[in-house]
Amino acid sequence: MIRRPVAWVVAVLLFAEGLGVAMLNWIMGSLVDAQNMSLAGLDPDAMAMSSKIGGVVFGLYFWLCALVALLVAVRDRQPAGLGRVLLVSAAVVHGVLGAVAWALIGWPQCLFMVVMLGLLVLVLVTYDGQRGPAAAEPQDTQGPGPEGPKEPESPQPAGGSPLTPPTAPTTP
Repeated sequence: MIRRPVAWVVAVLLFAEGLGVAMLNWIMGSLVDAQNMSLAGLDPDAMAMSSKIGGVVFGLYFWLCALVALLVAVRDRQPAGLGRVLLVSAAVVHGVLGAVAWALIGWPQCLFMVVMLGLLVLVLVTYDGQRGPAAAEPQDTQGPGPEGPKEPESPQPAGGSPLTPPTAPTTP
């Protein structure tokens, strides 16, 4: 199927993207610090430090999303719980960054963001309710036997209903 290779590609691209975002913000913070730049009177040291911290946090976020995609590829299971939330949020981030990239940077960067968005959505939707390899086992399709459908037997205590306690049998 296509889901495992797509999950592998998403994991590799998210690892690279996390490293790239962290490096880019670190370099920008270093440039702001070296040039002693200020924006609207803000402290240059605070701007440099916040750029570096933001880059590390955003890079770790992408790495965590890449780890979820890697687990999806290795286990061949759909993401669940926090992993699914992380991948959905990464898809939203790529959609927003794609719009910003189109407006500010250009179409090649927007195209990359849109491709990443498509790959993340593909990872999220290609698992159509299956829960791993065990879900691929065939179900019993033979239907009811010659006796007709069987009703489930409910265990009842001897000598009474499930709501009343059993009574001792009387002997005449």
